[in-house]
Amino acid sequence: MSNRSPWIHQLNNDRKVVPLKEDIETDVAIIGAGIAGISTAFFVLKHTDKKVAMIEKGKFAHGATGHNAGQIASYFERPFHELAEEFGLEKAAKAQVAIETSWQLLDEMYTEAGLSIPISRFMGQAGFTTGDQVLRHLKDNFYRRKACIRTEGFKISNNAPFLDSIPAEYDGLYSLVPHEEVLKDLQTMNREYIATLSYQKGCLNSALFCQEIISHLKKTYPERFALYEHTAISKAVLHEGRAILDAGKHTVVAQRVALCTNGFEGVNIINEGGLAVDTKFHHLVKGMVGYMSAYLEPMNKSAIAVSYFPPNHIDSSDPFDEDPYFYMTRRPYDFPGNDNSNLISVGGPEFPMENRIEYNADLDYPEDAKKRINSFVKSTYDPDPNKKIDYQFTWHGLMGYTPSGVRLVGEEPKNRTLMYNLGCNGVGILPSIYGARRIAAIVSGEKVEPMIFDPKA
Repeated sequence: MSNRSPWIHQLNNDRKVVPLKEDIETDVAIIGAGIAGISTAFFVLKHTDKKVAMIEKGKFAHGATGHNAGQIASYFERPFHELAEEFGLEKAAKAQVAIETSWQLLDEMYTEAGLSIPISRFMGQAGFTTGDQVLRHLKDNFYRRKACIRTEGFKISNNAPFLDSIPAEYDGLYSLVPHEEVLKDLQTMNREYIATLSYQKGCLNSALFCQEIISHLKKTYPERFALYEHTAISKAVLHEGRAILDAGKHTVVAQRVALCTNGFEGVNIINEGGLAVDTKFHHLVKGMVGYMSAYLEPMNKSAIAVSYFPPNHIDSSDPFDEDPYFYMTRRPYDFPGNDNSNLISVGGPEFPMENRIEYNADLDYPEDAKKRINSFVKSTYDPDPNKKIDYQFTWHGLMGYTPSGVRLVGEEPKNRTLMYNLGCNGVGILPSIYGARRIAAIVSGEKVEPMIFDPKA
């Protein structure tokens, strides 16, 4: 079974791919043409007069951007209360607000590029089955209230067995409702789910989004923007105020370099302008391969995104220690031959990369992952025993988890010629766009306040 993504399926496959064919000089070189790189190009071009060359080893948006779950979420994969305890409540709150306000940056990109591609927004849900799961997320809400930022809506079934164990300090952070109301919000008949959390979410084909933004950049900045695909950067030599990138038969000389990847590109970075930079990103960023499947159903329900935490899921700050939770999105799938259909996308099974081997996007989709997803669908979302589901898409993608659990955005302390906007951490769309705007501010010379995203020396 192949790695077939519904998002890649919607791209224009007839376009011409242009690799680098000569040595070039540019002001800003962006390595990586996923949503992080393309958003970075958008904001750098808008807020500066710099020339931008974006360089991609494969085809744009064909990495994690084209092999994700398509959810837009404004939270961190890591619990908010853990971020507050590590970085301090004020810094954690600033980071949370920065990601939440990135919805406005997404709107800005849509408006200025004149996009008409589908995007859905709604109140997403997360369903819980155990008291431990509920208490952990209530603790996040408690810290949010302390930080004076918006709390998440929380409903708990009034017959949940753990109600007496909820601390009094969490009063006002949840409401007790009939069990049927919880199940209705989660759109399930699986009575194991006894609580739900709601917050703004959305659905977006981020690969198609990238395609349309690139078209906008080419039309708007024809003299300042260039995209080179099938061009791998194997080495970056940093000097003071410039970098030389090894692109095989050719070189790229740039005043600034922005590494906009998931952290697994294997770029060898040599700092001739100072102390050695730790270049083995794949030793710092852990790799997780996520598996997803999708099928079509009639378009008779509205768009939604729901995460389901089953009883065997153990909440942990380290995603590598957890049994999987499952996530489902439902959105209109506008593609010739599939009119008036919703696409139901489900993911959950995740496996760490072993021995830090290079991820191979061409590997077959494991049958075990499909069985686990199908078992979840039949138990929780689509339980009709007489219905056989035809999964038209099965795909997998690589997610990079930074050591801190938050995106790495900013200048390399040992040589500010190099900048980062990297690390998926499971929820990458809004953090990528936030990181892009922050990189543009740095390039333009704006003074940016310290954030928990900053690279550390």
